[in-house]
Amino acid sequence: MTKRLPDFPWDSLADHAAKARTHPGGVVDLSVGTPVDPVPEVIQAALSSVAAEPGYPTTHGTPELREAVVGALARRHGVTGLDPKAVLPTIGSKELVAWLPSLLGLGPGDVVAIPALAYPTYEVGARLAGATVARLADGEPPPDGTKLVWLNSPSNPTGRVQSAAALAQAVTDARAVGAVVASDECYLALPWDAAPVSVLRDEVCGGSWDGLLAVHSLSKSSSLAGYRAGFLTGDPRLVATLLEVRKHAGMIVPRPVQAAITTALGDDEHVAAQRARYGRRREVLLPALKAAGFAVDHSEAGLYLWSTRDEDAWDTVGWFASRGILVAPGTFYGPTGDRHVRIALTASDERVAAAVERLS
Repeated sequence: MTKRLPDFPWDSLADHAAKARTHPGGVVDLSVGTPVDPVPEVIQAALSSVAAEPGYPTTHGTPELREAVVGALARRHGVTGLDPKAVLPTIGSKELVAWLPSLLGLGPGDVVAIPALAYPTYEVGARLAGATVARLADGEPPPDGTKLVWLNSPSNPTGRVQSAAALAQAVTDARAVGAVVASDECYLALPWDAAPVSVLRDEVCGGSWDGLLAVHSLSKSSSLAGYRAGFLTGDPRLVATLLEVRKHAGMIVPRPVQAAITTALGDDEHVAAQRARYGRRREVLLPALKAAGFAVDHSEAGLYLWSTRDEDAWDTVGWFASRGILVAPGTFYGPTGDRHVRIALTASDERVAAAVERLS
């Protein structure tokens, strides 16, 4: 099985991480998009509120959780008309991304289409299923034989936001070859210079959710990476199929986490507060990068600044490491990222300030 998989990319950063840690002021780790801010107290309280319940949780999630998803998507992202039955909680989003091709029954001879620059787990999921990966340039339709198309707006790693028209064309192209569309919308709640839209909006899907899945995570918007909290929704037929397989496989979100998800989706104040924190960090880090000679491309939304000074990505990683700052090379996300680095906003205010000082 492991022979199907690429090397785990983060392992290759070990030497640069060691170098960055030698800085007298300590390392500033901007390489991984892991939350550093405390879990909101209202969510912590929800988690503990059902800590004494001994029974098995349901794979489908509580009715309250599914209703909370429907309400949050309507309030926050303008997605209306969802049936709570077509909501399924997931153990974070990464496990869903990694196993979706297998859960859909894909295998050898099938194609999974992903963006040219993409979250590495899209490719891992295809390989786990034995399927073939096709990386698509912007606007490129998927080839014949494609059974699953991944969309990602706002993008990880680039922060690029695709217009509703561009997403609609991607949906049309995927439907033309009979492919399921999975839209990774984990960064939808973090707009900066552009307004991202869900694939489930009418202007994207044409009023039909057939063949569409929207994948969401609470790791970023609610600082719940440690809880492993996510969900998917969309085509009721596809969600029902995935539910049946996940029942058999024991892919169940723990009951306390289900309570936390329900509360997090019912409270918009903490989401706005977290977005404001990331926004403040972006406001100081972005101009510091530009002043240090970097161009920042796309980065209209999400948690990352897609940065370059037109040199090999690993040379840039080394340059940052010599200043005690750890960043991720663009090659982690695809061959065309070889002259960029991904710089995360997920560090404390103090660590971001340290990075700004070192850049200047």
